[in-house]
Amino acid sequence: MKFRKLGDSGIDVSLIGFGTMTWGEQNTESEAHEQIDYALAAGVNLIDAAEMYPVPPRPETQGHTEQ
Repeated sequence: MKFRKLGDSGIDVSLIGFGTMTWGEQNTESEAHEQIDYALAAGVNLIDAAEMYPVPPRPETQGHTEQ
């Protein structure tokens, strides 16, 4: 995995980021754990937990990505 510095912070972040926008809406919690375990094992440490990109928000699932 390749990494780059995050601005002047000294923090190294992976060039590949892992998007979680389908969690809570299109994936089960169990699938989400499998996906994050896979990403972490591959060296990914940049995780985007925003849930607003592809799917309109719904009260029933709002906040599940962050959980």
